[in-house]
This record gives sequence, C-alpha cells and structure tokens, in this order.
Amino acid sequence: MFIQDQINWNDLDSDWLSFFAALGVDSIHLETRQAVSVQDHQMNISDGKNRTELFEQAREKIEAKGMKLNNMFFSCPKQIPLGLEDAQEQTANWIQLLDPLGQAGIPDLGWNFKPVGNFRTESAIGRGGVAYSAFDYDAFMRDRPELYAPEISEIEMWQRMQAFIDAVLPAAEKAGVTMALHPDDPPVPEPLGGVAQICSTREQFRRIFDHHPSPQHKMLFCQGCMTELLGAGVYDFIAEMSARQAISWVHFRNVKGQLPYFEEVFLDEGDIDMRRAMQTYRDNGFNGPFMMDHTPRFPSGESQRYGKAYAIGSIRRLIQEVYG
Repeated sequence: MFIQDQINWNDLDSDWLSFFAALGVDSIHLETRQAVSVQDHQMNISDGKNRTELFEQAREKIEAKGMKLNNMFFSCPKQIPLGLEDAQEQTANWIQLLDPLGQAGIPDLGWNFKPVGNFRTESAIGRGGVAYSAFDYDAFMRDRPELYAPEISEIEMWQRMQAFIDAVLPAAEKAGVTMALHPDDPPVPEPLGGVAQICSTREQFRRIFDHHPSPQHKMLFCQGCMTELLGAGVYDFIAEMSARQAISWVHFRNVKGQLPYFEEVFLDEGDIDMRRAMQTYRDNGFNGPFMMDHTPRFPSGESQRYGKAYAIGSIRRLIQEVYG
C-alpha cells in the first residue's frame, strides 16, 4: 500500500522532493515529457544513447530523500503510431532505452500510444472558484482542432501497436522493466484528432494484453479516464484488471459525469465512491502505488502544491481505512 506522486525531470533539483517527503510519499513517478518536448539534449531519447548513468543519478536524488524512483514516463515516439519513415529507428531506440532503466534499478516505464495528445474543452468552475478540467464532446466536435492528415485508421493503429509490442516486450522482459500503458484521454474510440484511438475501451485493453501476455506488460490504470468512459462500471474494470495482475500503478482520481461530458473534480466530490474503489483494488490483489495525477486548479497561490497535498492526505486516510 504505497502513495506515489509525480515530479517533472526539470524539477529534480528543486524543493519538490522535500515537499513530497514531508507528506509521506513513498515513491516517485518521474515525468520526462516536458524535457523531451523542449529537446533537452539529456533526454532526447530518439538518439539511442545509453543513459544508465543519468537514470542512476535521478534515482539517487530521490532515494536521498527517503523515497523510491518507481517509474519514468515516456510517450511512444509519434513516428511509430503514425507510421512515419523512421518508425523502425525509433522502435530500436525504445529498445535501447529499456536496458539502462533496468540497470539503473527503475522497475517501471509508463508510456502511451496517442500521437496527437489529449483533448479538453472549456474548464468548469468548481467549489471555491477552482477550475475543473472538462470535456464536452458536442462542443469539441463543433470546434475541432486541425486534424492530422492523412487520417490514421483503426486497422493501421492496431497493426502498429501489435508490431511495437512484439518488438519491445522481449527487451523489456530481458531488462526486468514493466511497461505500463496509459489510456487515451478522453477515452473515445474515435479519431478525435484525425488518428484512431485504440487505448480507450475495456475491449481494446483486453485485446492489447491478450496479444502478448507478460508480467512486463501492464496497464497504468487511470481511474479518471476509465470513469470518464464507464461511470460506475469502473468498479468492475478495477476488479478485472487487478485480478489479472495487469495494473502497475493507479491514477487515483475522481470524475463528475461521464462521456459525452465530464469534469475532473476533487477526490471527495465525484461520482465514484473512492473508498469502494480502493476496496475493490484490495479485494482483487492490488497493493499500490496510488497517485493523483493532476488536480483542480486553484485561482491563486501554489495551485499544484495545494491540490497535491489535499489528494495525498485523502489517499493516505483511505489506505489506512482500507488496507489497515
């Protein structure tokens, strides 16, 4: 029963680690996407260089604060799902990424397969004036962003996903690194941005994990995303994936409403009974880590810290009640 939280690569030398240590966080999710997006030469994984030493340094900084570096997160390079010219080269670079993670003692790698990103519409205003991230399908379809062209079909995405899994999972198994797949957000099995989404539904995830069953092939179970799609049906999916031992860690987040419209709210005010959700994880063999991935945005002050402190305290109380 562990609590985890997230820090960006570029914040490793800030006071965020001390903040999390003070709140009793057990493990860290090290987010790299901002560093990669600004082409930080250290984190430019597309060059295929060995980064064992760099990863070890990150792990040591986190361990020095009494926590564990549980995972890093990299997006699957967009060339792979889009089928671009250097897709095979990028797949080879991903394989080269896995052994350094294992050598550095980092057991998990979060990833996604959504090359055009997430989608949201105008935020909603919640209690105390906070902003809730929201998605309104009808509003989105009336004012869609520029679509990727040519459109990528579901068939093409499945072919590329399966080829990628077949290529990289043997290397993950050899390295002892578990790859944890995050859902589409929002989980709409349509080409919202011109690219078919195949990491959205229960049936899609069953197909993904049935394609290559492995202890190193799991889900980053974003409870928020799955609630956006399933509503109260999320309890059954928690039970299914937990019993299957297919969850690496949980984005323990609550939602009000479900598709075609939802808002991401505080843990205590959404449609899901978070105590019941945690009991369902427990009863089906999952023991954490649990983490809040993002929070409602406060109108002033250090919004991220306020939200994280609130969520971590809430999760700790639930762990004490449910797991003892």
